[in-house]
Amino acid sequence: MKSHSHAKGRAPFWLRWLVPLLLVLTWLALAGVGGPTFGRLDEVSSNDQASFLPASAEATAAQDWQSKFRDSDEVPGVIVLESDQALSRAQLGEAATLRTELEELQVGSAVIGPIPSEDGRAVQFIVPIDSSQEVKEVVQDLRDTVAESAPEGIRTYVTGPAGLAADLTAAFAGIDGILLLVALGAVFVILLVVYRSLLLPIVVLLTSVFALCAAILLVFGMAKAGWIQLNGQSQGILSILVIGAATDYALLFVARFREALTHTTNRTAAVLTAWKASFEPILASGATVIIALLCLLFSDLNSNKALGPVAAAGILCALFAALTLLPALMALFGRAAFWPFRPKLVPADQREPELVSGLEGQKGLWRATGSLVSRRPRTVWVASVLLLVVAAGGVLQLKANGVPQTDVILSASNAVDGQDALARHFDAGSGSPAVVVADQGKAQEVLDAVKASDGVGEAYLLAQGSVPITGAPGAPSAPDVREGKVLINATLNNAADSLEAEETVKALRTGVRGVDPGALVGGVTATALDTNTTAQHDLMVIIPVVLGVILLILMLLLRSIVAPVLLVLSVVLSYAAAMGVSAFVFNNILGFPGADATVPLFGFVFLVALGVDYNIFLMSRVREESLKHGTRPGILRGLGVTGGVITSAGVVLAATFAALGVIPIMFLVQLAFIVAFGVLLDTVLVRSLLVPALAYDIGPRIWWPGRPGRPALDAAVQRGAGMEPLEEVATR
Repeated sequence: MKSHSHAKGRAPFWLRWLVPLLLVLTWLALAGVGGPTFGRLDEVSSNDQASFLPASAEATAAQDWQSKFRDSDEVPGVIVLESDQALSRAQLGEAATLRTELEELQVGSAVIGPIPSEDGRAVQFIVPIDSSQEVKEVVQDLRDTVAESAPEGIRTYVTGPAGLAADLTAAFAGIDGILLLVALGAVFVILLVVYRSLLLPIVVLLTSVFALCAAILLVFGMAKAGWIQLNGQSQGILSILVIGAATDYALLFVARFREALTHTTNRTAAVLTAWKASFEPILASGATVIIALLCLLFSDLNSNKALGPVAAAGILCALFAALTLLPALMALFGRAAFWPFRPKLVPADQREPELVSGLEGQKGLWRATGSLVSRRPRTVWVASVLLLVVAAGGVLQLKANGVPQTDVILSASNAVDGQDALARHFDAGSGSPAVVVADQGKAQEVLDAVKASDGVGEAYLLAQGSVPITGAPGAPSAPDVREGKVLINATLNNAADSLEAEETVKALRTGVRGVDPGALVGGVTATALDTNTTAQHDLMVIIPVVLGVILLILMLLLRSIVAPVLLVLSVVLSYAAAMGVSAFVFNNILGFPGADATVPLFGFVFLVALGVDYNIFLMSRVREESLKHGTRPGILRGLGVTGGVITSAGVVLAATFAALGVIPIMFLVQLAFIVAFGVLLDTVLVRSLLVPALAYDIGPRIWWPGRPGRPALDAAVQRGAGMEPLEEVATR
């Protein structure tokens, strides 16, 4: 009879073994296909800044016209040979022979040069590189050739748009390997400390890695189909986001599973209990982040627009892995996953103590935190808000109006050094001219206006064969005309990627339109300028959309209006504080010249969406406990039981985003600090003190217009704390 009862209490074989095994095998198959695809992302990835501009940008329109004036798409590479003293005739002769060697490489159209500098200490060549070739490999061939053939004692550089693009690609090379290893290593160490188990960290990491493999497969397919544009930045963010999110969801599920194991010896029943308890907060959290990321589709900037579906695909895979693969693995391993500290069965009469204050059964840090919140709730939340407001004041010092491309690469760069050499001896904009598209009938007037503009070194009309019209004997006398338009190249005095050059382009646009209202100004500098301008516009458009979407999701989840509004306000304040501290660190500690214009937008989307995540984990549990024990005891109970898991999740996510700092790209280093610091700030201060204290101070009205909880208990707790019941105040 005993045996019969035991068998009857067990889950059927298909639920205990068959379903978990099928789920694990399905994910193994996905990982088997998605893993190798990781190395193929370069096939569908591009770091060309111009390709990410919106179609409405002036630089994009100018680029379209520019393509009509050439037979092939080429990227200019600028070779600079520099000496500390004037080059001798013999050295100049050796430099002249270098042109033949460069043309033998057959990387594009005719090589221009050598062009000696006025001070006689440098010469330059302009080498057009066909964009159909692998620019990084071609630039390396050029560097090898000039290093071997240059005169003795001459420094050589390959710079310009091609050289900078090659070095940027090299800087992103660590995304496939180093970044992933650092992120996984950091997460593994944290999980070892949290769980004090050998097997469980591996199971959680497997969930994250399998989710990433599925995300890679999905993103590769979207990029291959031409639905999205993938670049190195979004590729790196995808890896970090999937690992961090999947681990966070796993921590929440494992906490519920461990709690369920203290109530039953049946591991299948424990998995089902944990799945039911964690399904709603994980789904709400994932949906919030996904929808917030998809709001980037409202962006005008194509790079922002592309990141939305890329990152959303990653979160979707993390969500599915946490709700399918992880429960399957836990169903197979059961208590063994927690070895050597397996959860023990708790007697039935000790599992759910009747709460009066909400602190019953708690101990250590979270009992002390709950005690502080319950004794001085108003003091705690007011002090927290004031601290965040002070930190947010630093946001006024944030210089997010773009940085020169030479400052983007933080590691040693031959191209960056070459740009400095170019600026020492030539017009700094050599090799990357501003391009003016003008009406044929006003060609000369526009050319005169361009030459008269401050910051322009020289300018010329383009003739057939891309030859400048100089007016010299034998030079072409008629410009190249395509569909009634002519092309003017203007070499700028400042480096093409500098802020000074952007100011020149602004003035140039104003000047030429005074002559030809339909004139367009494009080129490398104009592309950077339009990118920054569009990014700042996107920030103003997307912020209210994201906040509105998150507010709606929270209202549906918490069945309340007051709580969601307060939660959204708290994460916005937390974001502002994180940006303020980040501005101080960037300006005064790291010495960065500024920040990419997209940094505030990406920081906002990630911090607000992920910050709401932790509040969802907290408040969904608070609501659950409030239904049983009353609002104020439920707040303290929810804070206590979720404190450890949410703090661990915050540390994990901060560590994974901090791993972005190993990639020597300023944008990623800045984003790494903003999100890592912001997540810790949100986890430690906002979720642990500000939100619980504010909710405790407001009491049952936090759920308005709903009224979950037990009013009699709320009133008793208020009287016990020396507070006047809110119900009596409301009816007075």
